[in-house]
Amino acid sequence: MRPGDSCICKYTRPIQTQTRFVILMHPKEYKKEKIGTGRMTHLQLYNSEIIVGVDFTENQRVNELLTQENTRPLLLYPGKESFNLSMRGLSDTTTFLGDNPIIFLLDGTWSCAKKMLRLSKNLQRLRRVSFDNTITSQFVIKQQPNSLCLSTIESVYTVLNLLIDKEIERCDTEGFLIPFEKMIAYQIECFLNPNNNHYRPAVNREVTLKDKYQDDSKRSIIYEQ
Repeated sequence: MRPGDSCICKYTRPIQTQTRFVILMHPKEYKKEKIGTGRMTHLQLYNSEIIVGVDFTENQRVNELLTQENTRPLLLYPGKESFNLSMRGLSDTTTFLGDNPIIFLLDGTWSCAKKMLRLSKNLQRLRRVSFDNTITSQFVIKQQPNSLCLSTIESVYTVLNLLIDKEIERCDTEGFLIPFEKMIAYQIECFLNPNNNHYRPAVNREVTLKDKYQDDSKRSIIYEQ
């Protein structure tokens, strides 16, 4: 869906996972983000699918997955009652995930994700899974509420590595983020190119790091602590 010089398909190396990942993509992400991280995540995972929508309460496919026998549907989303993969041991995690976990992810801006969850009554009933993020997002070209907020592909990468550490997943995540890294590098290169007229002209073009964004006190934080 992109010109050849910016295409990342050649960098994708899909892996097989026991966990199924369902990417619930906001329509704005689907229509406007030709190279969004939700698409990348799907391209990197055999056991995944994308479902587009805002309110999934009556979505036939989502409800099929939620009622599928011998599976454990979960929502990757922070919250006070969420199951923290970073803090739990193997026994607790194995019991919580079950034999065939399905992890739903909300793919969109933080404000869009919050709306999707607020409208989707069926998703609100799901048990939540989360993790303690110890890395800073590489998504330096996109402003997020906090420097520790991760993109969809970075979140899945983190979850998989936590499950690998507990020997629940046996996939190899080496190279999983390469398409994402290539996209970021290409966009930074375009941004810093003084002859590129697709970006607003500036005397000194520089990439602003996350910790240099406006203070948290000056904007609304819309994700749950």
